[in-house]
Amino acid sequence: MANEDTESMTFEESLKTLEQLVKELESGNLDLDKGLEVYERATVLRDRCKKILDEADRRVQKLIETSEGTKKEDLVID
Repeated sequence: MANEDTESMTFEESLKTLEQLVKELESGNLDLDKGLEVYERATVLRDRCKKILDEADRRVQKLIETSEGTKKEDLVID
């Protein structure tokens, strides 16, 4: 899958594909060239997930703004 395709993936799609690639790498059944290809793809997906999470954090921080300025709080998910 090309980088252009990665940019259109949702967080969930990116994470699921990344998890599959990690399992593939951990299996140890890949030759060097295929292993490098899978690793490069996994790196692109990791970066995509980080970009999406960073954007979500920015949006949450914006929502937390108060009339006194910005109140930064950690997002806690139970």
